[in-house]
Amino acid sequence: MIALESSHLSVVLGRIDLEHSPLTGSCAAWETDHLMELWLPLGCWRLIEILNKRLLSTSITTLAPRWPSPMNSANLVEDFTSLVTAANPLHSSFMKRSLRSMREDTRTELTDYLIYCLSIGLSLDYLADSYNTIVNDTMMEQMFFEEHKRYRWSRFEELAHSVYFDDAYMRKYMYGLAITAFLWPNHVALHDFFIRTFPRGQKGNYLEIGPGHGYYFMQSARLGDFERLLGVDISAASVALTRDIVRHFEIEKKCRAEVVETDFLTFHEDNEKYSCIVMGEVLEHVEDPGRFLSAIAGLSSPSTHIFVTTCMNAPAVDHISLFRTGKDVEDIITSSGLRIVETCYVPYAGKTPAECERDALAVNVGYVLRKA
Repeated sequence: MIALESSHLSVVLGRIDLEHSPLTGSCAAWETDHLMELWLPLGCWRLIEILNKRLLSTSITTLAPRWPSPMNSANLVEDFTSLVTAANPLHSSFMKRSLRSMREDTRTELTDYLIYCLSIGLSLDYLADSYNTIVNDTMMEQMFFEEHKRYRWSRFEELAHSVYFDDAYMRKYMYGLAITAFLWPNHVALHDFFIRTFPRGQKGNYLEIGPGHGYYFMQSARLGDFERLLGVDISAASVALTRDIVRHFEIEKKCRAEVVETDFLTFHEDNEKYSCIVMGEVLEHVEDPGRFLSAIAGLSSPSTHIFVTTCMNAPAVDHISLFRTGKDVEDIITSSGLRIVETCYVPYAGKTPAECERDALAVNVGYVLRKA
C-alpha cells in the first residue's frame, strides 16, 4: 500500500481520510457531488493520479471479506460500512461520523434500501464496491478540476460509451449514487427538500427526467395520487433499475407506471401536460441545460409542480456543464420560461454560498419551479 502524508490529510490509493482536515467534525469533505477538500500541492495530486491509474485496476472486492448470508437486518448498515472501510480504510473517519449523525428515519431508509438490493440478488460486497466506485472516481475528477479549473469533459459523446452505455459501470454508478442519498449530508439535505416540498396527494400525470436508480420515482408514487407515472432516461441500465423498483414495490397496483429508454429532447407526447415534473441532477450532465428546462416549461401548466436539482463547481465522472455560480443556473431557469418558487442551497460545509463562488467550492442546489 502506498501512502502520502500531509499536515491536513492522508491519501492511500487516492482515498481520503478527514481526521486532519481543518474542518473536522463538520463533514468538511462532503460537499456537492464530490468527496474531499484538497489541500495537497498539485504536484502531489499528479503523483497520486498516476498511482491511482496503476492501482485502482485491482478490484476493490478482492480486498473485502465475504459476509455470510442471510445477515441480521438490524446490523445491515454496520455490515455494509465494514465492507466499505475494509476496501477503503481511510474512508473510515467519514463513515463513522455519518453514522453517528444519521437520523433514525434516514437509517431506516438506508436499511430498507439495502434489504431491497439484497432481495433482487445483489450482494453487500457489490454494493460496497459500487459505493467506493463513486468515491474513487469522483476524487479523480476533483483532482482534475483543482488543476485545470474545469470539468474533464464538455460533450456528451466524450463519455457516453464509458458511462451511460456501459451497462456494468452504470449499474454500479447508480447503486452507489443511491446510497449517497443516505450518507452524504448534501444529498440528505436535498432529499429532505424534495420530501418537504412534494405536493402530497397530487393527482394527474407525473414525469421524471433521468430517474437513474429509481428511488425518487418510487417515493413520488408513494407520496402522490397520480393516475400515471412516466420516467424517461437515456441509459438502458438506469431504465432497468427503475423498472426493478416499479416491479418490487408493485407501483402498478396503485397507478400506471412506465419507464422509457430515450432522449428526453426527442421524446414527445402530443398535448400532454404533467401535474408534477421532477429532474434531479441532470442539468450538469447535458450540453444544453436550457433546452431541457424549456422542454419542461412546454410540458407544464401554470399549476405544475416542478422540482429540479443541480450543482456548481462539482466535478464528477459524467458532469459536462459547469455552473460556477447560482446566477449561472438561475439565469437559464428564468430565460427558459420558468420562475423560481423556492430554493435550497447546500454549500460546502462551513462556507457560505458567496465564499463557495469565490473559491470555486461545490454547492448543491434544489429548486421548486412553476411555469412563468
